[in-house]
Amino acid sequence: MTAEQNNDIIDNMEPVELFIDGILDLHTFHPREVKMLVPDYIEACLEHNIYQVRIIHGKGTGTLMRTVHSLLEKIPAVASYRLAHEDRSGWGATLVDLKGE
Repeated sequence: MTAEQNNDIIDNMEPVELFIDGILDLHTFHPREVKMLVPDYIEACLEHNIYQVRIIHGKGTGTLMRTVHSLLEKIPAVASYRLAHEDRSGWGATLVDLKGE
């Protein structure tokens, strides 16, 4: 399968409804989905009155973590974010505090 065929399949996939519990595990998503997914998930958390979010991006090379942090910088509802402590996935997850009402 070519990269173009793979992209066509991804583009034509039906949206998946996520359970909104404040934990977003990015391991199950394609990297190009992250730019829309993170802001949408944060918006959904706010709609459910969830003000602390954990985004699991994994350790890897750090590329996905940097992408997530870059996105968080641009979202007005984000009050702050930080890497999780070692007992909570270390730098493989980011904890996000959202602004309340």
